[in-house]
Amino acid sequence: MNILTHLQQNITILDGGMGTLLQSAGLAPGEHPETWCLTRPDVIRDIHKSYYDAGANVVNTNTFGANALHFDPDTLAQIIPAAVALAKEAAQQSSGNQPKFVALDIGPLGQLLRPLGSLDFEDAVSVFSQTVKLGVAAGVDLVVVETMNDSLETKAALLAVKENCDLPVVVTNAYGADGKLLTGATPEAMVAMLEGMGVDALGVNCSLGPKQLKGVVERILALASVPVVLKPNAGLPQAVDGRTVFTVEAQEFALDVAEMVDMGVRVVGGCCGTTPTHIQALRNAVSGKNPLTVKEKDITVVSSYTHAVSFGDTPLLIGERINPTGKKKLKEALRSGDMTYILNEGQAEAEAGVHILDVNVGLPDIDEVAMLTTVMQELQAVCDLPLQLDTANPEAMEQALRRYNGKALVNSVNGKAESMAAVFPLVKKYGGVVVALTLDEAGIPATAEGRLAIAKNILSVAKEYGISKKNIIFDPLAMAVSADPEAARETLKALTLIREGLGCYTSLGVSNVSFGLPARDLVTSTFFAMALDRGLSAAIMNPHSVAMRHVYQSYLALWGLDAHFEGYMAYAERLTTEVLTPAKPAAPAGGTSVATATGEEVSPLQNAVMKGLAKSAETLTRELLTTTPPMAVMESHILPALDVVGKGFEAGTLFLPQLLMAATAASSAFEVLRVHAQAHAEASVRKFCVVLATVKGDIHDIGKNIVKLLLENYGYDVVDLGRDVSPEVILQAVQDTQAPVLSLSALMTTTVPAMAETIQLVHDKAPFCRVIVGGAVLTEEYAATIGADAYGKDAMACVRFCEAL
Repeated sequence: MNILTHLQQNITILDGGMGTLLQSAGLAPGEHPETWCLTRPDVIRDIHKSYYDAGANVVNTNTFGANALHFDPDTLAQIIPAAVALAKEAAQQSSGNQPKFVALDIGPLGQLLRPLGSLDFEDAVSVFSQTVKLGVAAGVDLVVVETMNDSLETKAALLAVKENCDLPVVVTNAYGADGKLLTGATPEAMVAMLEGMGVDALGVNCSLGPKQLKGVVERILALASVPVVLKPNAGLPQAVDGRTVFTVEAQEFALDVAEMVDMGVRVVGGCCGTTPTHIQALRNAVSGKNPLTVKEKDITVVSSYTHAVSFGDTPLLIGERINPTGKKKLKEALRSGDMTYILNEGQAEAEAGVHILDVNVGLPDIDEVAMLTTVMQELQAVCDLPLQLDTANPEAMEQALRRYNGKALVNSVNGKAESMAAVFPLVKKYGGVVVALTLDEAGIPATAEGRLAIAKNILSVAKEYGISKKNIIFDPLAMAVSADPEAARETLKALTLIREGLGCYTSLGVSNVSFGLPARDLVTSTFFAMALDRGLSAAIMNPHSVAMRHVYQSYLALWGLDAHFEGYMAYAERLTTEVLTPAKPAAPAGGTSVATATGEEVSPLQNAVMKGLAKSAETLTRELLTTTPPMAVMESHILPALDVVGKGFEAGTLFLPQLLMAATAASSAFEVLRVHAQAHAEASVRKFCVVLATVKGDIHDIGKNIVKLLLENYGYDVVDLGRDVSPEVILQAVQDTQAPVLSLSALMTTTVPAMAETIQLVHDKAPFCRVIVGGAVLTEEYAATIGADAYGKDAMACVRFCEAL
C-alpha cells in the first residue's frame, strides 16, 4: 500500500515530538538536532523505532532545520541521506505490522520573505529545493512541510517540492491563539492556496494543544476537500527544574485528538512535548474508528495573504481602477514607475468596499512581464485584498502567479486552443480561479447560445488539464449597445444560461455596455441591476461610481442578502460626496488633512506611514522639514501614525504585514530626519539602548528582526547581536552598552534552556538590565518561570515595555 492509498482509506497516524526527546537524551543548549543524525545515529534511530512501535504509520526524518541557510553544502549532503537511512532502518527494525512510511521533514527557514524581510522568494524556493532533492534521492515516501507561519514561505516550500519530485506532499501550518498565522493568514486562506496548488493533505501542527486548536480544525474541515491533518503540541510549555515540560498527558491528548477524528480529521500525530506514549495512546483511541469520507466542498474561492473570498449568493465587486484603458494618469504612472499613485488607487478602492482588485498594466511601451509582478507585489505589501491578475501575456501571467501570495483570480483564458494551452497549465501549477471569456477562433458569438457552447468546450478542455469546474468563472462579455442594440440582451441571456445550465459563476466588465454613450453611469448602473437579477456573481466596476454603489447596496437589501439591513443602513449614513468619490493622492505636507477610512483626520505624512507608503513618507518628510523642526515631525506625525497601527495590531484589526510596512515607511521618514540632522549639525533624537539576540542554538530571527525595526522607529538605539548567540556574548554587550533592556527570542523548544541560562547570567552580572523574552515556544507563565522580567506576546509588546520605562 502506498501513502496516498493509506491517506484515502485509513486514519493515518503520524509520529510525535523529536526535540524534547533529544533534550532528555543529552542534546546541549544550542546544539543543532539535525547533527545527531551523524554524531548520535543510535539515538535518532531508536526514537524513530519507538514511534513505529507505538503504531505510527509515518515518521518524519530528523531534518526539520536541515537546509542550506543553516548548513554548508557538504554537511547538508551528509545529514539528509543519513536522516532518511535512520528512519528506514527504524521501520525495518520495528515490531509493528502496520504500513510504515518515511517522510522528508521540512521546517521554516527562520527568515521573513520580501517585502516583509530580506529573503527573496526565489532564493527561498532554491534553498528548499536543495533539501527536497537530497531527500528524494535518499528514497523518502512523501514530503511533509510543517510548522510554517507565513503563507508566502509555505508557497515557496510547496513549489520546491512540486518542481523537484512527484511524491505526495503534506503541508501543515502553525496557527496562533488568534486562529491566524504570524503574518495574518486565516485557515480559509491557507486551504484556498494549498488546495489550489494540489497538496495531498493539509492542516495544522505545533503552536498549541489540541483543545486550543479545535476552532482552527473546524474551520479547515468546513472547506478542505483533501484529508485534514492535526499534529498539536502536548499543551503549553512550562519550565520545571530547568527543563521544558508540557502539560497534557498522553491519555488526555489522545482523547482530545480522537474527538477531532470523529469530526473528520484523518491524519493525526503529535508535535512539541509529545512522546511515543502519546502516540501509543492516540493509536489506541482511534483504533476501530472509521474515517469520515473526505467530501468535495465545491467552493469557488480566491484569497490574499490574509483571507479568502468565496463566490456565492452575494455578488462580488472587483475594482477596475488599476487598468490603463481610458486612464491617462495611470498610464503616466506606469510609464514613470510611480508606485505611489498606483498604490493610492488600490487603497482607495479597498476603502470603497470592493472585494477584489483588478490589476492590469498592459501598455505597449512598458515591460509588462516585470511590471505586473512589481505592481502585484507592491499592492500585496499594503493591501490585503485578493487580486485579479489581468493580462493576455502568458509570460507575465506566470511570473505574477508564481510570486502571488495566495490564490489569485486570473483574467483570462478564452475558447481558443492556443489560449487554453497557454493558460491552463499555469492555473494547474500555481492554483487560481480563471476567468474564461466566451469567445474562440471565430470571435464572439452574437447569440447567448453560441457563448454557452464555447463555455461548455472550455469546461471540457479544462477537465483534461485537471482543472475543476469550481475554478472557472465565465465572462459572457458585455458589448457596447451603441454598436449593437441586441448586445445587452444577449449578454444577460448568456448569464442565465451559464449560471443555471452549467452551474458556474459569472463575471462581467459592466461598464463596456455604455461605451460611446453620454452619461454612461445611467446605462451602466441599470445594466448592472439587470445583470444582478440574472445571477451575476462578480462585476468589474468603478467603486467610486455613486450610481453603481446605489444599485449594489439596494440589490443586497432587496434580495435578502443584507442581514437586518445593516449594510444598507451604514451605507445610507455615509451618503456624502466625500465618501463616494475617489481618494486623492496625499496632499503636500503643509496641505489639508487626509480623511482615513474611519473618517479620522490625519496629516498626509501620518496617512502615508499608516498605509505603508514608503516613498510618500520620504517625500512628505522632506517637505515638512522646510517648515517644521525634526523633533516636531517625529512627535506630531511619525510616532502618532505608528501608535495607530500598533494599536490596530494589538487589537487584531491589523496584521503583521501592515505593521511592518508602516514601520518601513516610518524608517524612510526617519532616514530623512537623520540626514537632515547631520547636515544641520543637530542632535539626532534617540532614546536608550536595547540589546537584541536570538539565544544560543536558535537560528530563527523573524521575531527579533521585527522588534528591531519597531524599536528603531520609536527612537531607540538597538544593538542586534543576531542569531545563535551565547550567554557570555550577550552579557558582554549588555555591560558594554549599559543597556537597561535586553530582548531575547527563541522559536525552538530545545533552545529555551539557553534562554534561561542567559537570563540568570544577566541578572547576576548586570542587575541594572531588565530582560523581556518572546517566541513561539513561550507563554507569559513560562517566561516568569525562567526569570524574565517581562513577556512579549508580539513585537509591539516590547515597544510598550520600553516606553513604560
